[in-house]
Amino acid sequence: QVQLVESGGGLVQAGGSLRLSCAAAGITFSINDMYWYRQAPGKQRELVATITMSGLTNYADSVKGRFTTSRDNAKTTVYLQMNSLKPEDTAVYYCNAKPAVGHTADYWGQGTQVTVSS
Repeated sequence: QVQLVESGGGLVQAGGSLRLSCAAAGITFSINDMYWYRQAPGKQRELVATITMSGLTNYADSVKGRFTTSRDNAKTTVYLQMNSLKPEDTAVYYCNAKPAVGHTADYWGQGTQVTVSS
């Protein structure tokens, strides 16, 4: 059974930092591209960060320079380091995995709430 379990969310003041983790089980982690999405109340889910199987990263313009994603294949975990947080970063953050070749499957975590107070 595939499981993606996010952790590390919480309440933080503007300018603060949080580190999200997503632990994967039931998939061959190393051959998956990993994604971080977020969804704020009343808004569509948006892609925040990507880290490919080979470690290439990409970020939404709104988080470039503030967020960093990384992965530890030995621990089957992907991370999202979020610095200089802003109230507009408030959202539920989701981890997503897709096999790198053909994106033939689509796995989601349950999400973790991040709230940034002004």
